Amino acid sequence: MVNLFKKRGNLIKLHPAQILAIGFAILILIGTFLLMLPFSTYEEGRGLHFIDALFEATSAVCVTGLAVVDTGTTFTLFGQIVLLFLIQIGGWGFMTTGILMFIILGKKIGLKERLLLQDSLNLFTLSGVVKLVRRIITITLIVEILGAIFLAIRWSNEMTVGKAIYYGIFHSISAFNNAGFGLESDSLSKWVGDPTVNIVITMLFIIGGIGFTVILELWQKRSLRRLSLHSKVALLMTLILNVVGFLIILVAEFNNPHTIGKLSLDDKLWASYFQGVVPRTAGFNTIDIGQMTQSSLVFMMALMFIGASSGSTGGGIKVTTFAIIMLAFWTVVTNREDVNIFRRRISWRLVNKSLSIGVTAIIFIFTIFFLLTFTEHASMSKILFETISAFGTVGLSAGLTGDLSPIGRILITILMFIGRIGPLTMAFALMSNRPESKVRYAEEKILIG
Repeated sequence: MVNLFKKRGNLIKLHPAQILAIGFAILILIGTFLLMLPFSTYEEGRGLHFIDALFEATSAVCVTGLAVVDTGTTFTLFGQIVLLFLIQIGGWGFMTTGILMFIILGKKIGLKERLLLQDSLNLFTLSGVVKLVRRIITITLIVEILGAIFLAIRWSNEMTVGKAIYYGIFHSISAFNNAGFGLESDSLSKWVGDPTVNIVITMLFIIGGIGFTVILELWQKRSLRRLSLHSKVALLMTLILNVVGFLIILVAEFNNPHTIGKLSLDDKLWASYFQGVVPRTAGFNTIDIGQMTQSSLVFMMALMFIGASSGSTGGGIKVTTFAIIMLAFWTVVTNREDVNIFRRRISWRLVNKSLSIGVTAIIFIFTIFFLLTFTEHASMSKILFETISAFGTVGLSAGLTGDLSPIGRILITILMFIGRIGPLTMAFALMSNRPESKVRYAEEKILIG
């Protein structure tokens, strides 16, 4: 427990999960206010309505990318810069940003802040958390600057230099943080077969989605054998899901005239690659999502639910969580006692936590999906796709976002918030004030299966 502040001599105690949730909520409200300012939008000098501004701010802070208005034509330069700051802070996490402010101001970082940072980044220990923050900031700036340079050079062939530089910066920050916000109405569809745009954008969100701890281990150890079990599992699952995603989309969409059916073979490969890896919480698209086959959409929903790696800028239940659940399933059906991978044993406590994350995520998704079936006049598949996209902080849409009712926008906003801070963290935030029971009852069996 963390002592947040004192009131009349009594300590008001908040769980780290509650502080993280409150911190993100405050950041979202600040962003909402800024986007409501008259000079944030072009439309007759008026800012966004509250619900729309709340939706956009939540989508930016939660690095989702779902949008109820067109980013490039609705927001002024000021409004777009506000979105960029919200995306960057949301990608880092507000605690990482807070520690950065402490470092800049030269203030001492106490145990409370270290505990919050540990909880925010899902770290095992408190050791070296401040040094980790410095390295996270450094990695982010280096990768985003390189991405912006490559994109600006590419786009300078078809835009003015100033516009190309701005486009490069905006899309680099958006991609690395897995946000998916773009300045074109059709996202990146203009460059569906462009190698530079496809490679740079995907590398940015794949690196951002691997997780900062994995990136640092790769940099420091420079040997796959010396990596921790977490990094090995994260990298292996990322590779498997990306390859399978590419192949499934290629097969399912190959003859679809509304997506890649009419493209050349090279463009089909680029489009399939991009759309196969993007559901891992990135949110960009180079083909029309609403025109994709049902098979592709169903598979993309599975990828969005799984998400990126723990401690990354992405969402979902996380690839390591999914890997542990699958390993536990294999252990049970093969009648083994231990969950093993890479000659290492995973504790059943960690397995139970992974299962809890998966179940909690399903409960939140089903609840919002069920409520949306009352408020939205759309097909079940579109509603479910939108729901999972919001939870996974992906930002892909089958065409429903702009048509959401006011209540639907609030429900999706809530789910984006839950998806960003994590389903289990949200559950802790809601339930952590309950006293811990000291009673242990007699064991009895229940028939299952």
